[in-house]
Amino acid sequence: MSLNIPELRTPRLRLTALREDHFDAYSRMLADHASTRHVGDGKPLDRLNAWRSMAMLLGHWVLRGYGMWAVELLGDGRLIGRVGLLKPEGWPDLELGWMIEPGARGQGYATEAASAALEYAWRELRAARVVSLIRPADAASEKLAAHLGGERVDTLDFCGGPVHVFAYHPPLAQARTATG
Repeated sequence: MSLNIPELRTPRLRLTALREDHFDAYSRMLADHASTRHVGDGKPLDRLNAWRSMAMLLGHWVLRGYGMWAVELLGDGRLIGRVGLLKPEGWPDLELGWMIEPGARGQGYATEAASAALEYAWRELRAARVVSLIRPADAASEKLAAHLGGERVDTLDFCGGPVHVFAYHPPLAQARTATG
């Protein structure tokens, strides 16, 4: 079965479907505490649970028609992270999320990839609102959310602890078009 996952390109990145040949790099990223400390229960994942994570992200595309992309460098095709849009059962809203491997951080890749995913939410999904759910200790993600135009609007007890809710709203031109 083939999934119809659109490919997005930015000046330096390709956002594409997660594939089995990404798995070793994906598994290494999720085994690294620096990658997982602010996600879920904060614990690194073993290979089995990394496989389950990848399968869930691909299944989200099937069930919802949108999801997370693999983030590859255009130059060499190396997987450096994931970014995308999620709303699993029980989520409070459509979420923009990102994870970049530690060795690729600090180079603007998360900003570039998350901007493309957010633009996709406005253009293709016609989303009225998108949020990022960020653990209070994750100052780097809060800074990125604010840079992307997110505004902290709430704090929820979610997935075992508090999260700050950063809300994004569509550009004014789209908001006017969506409301008539």
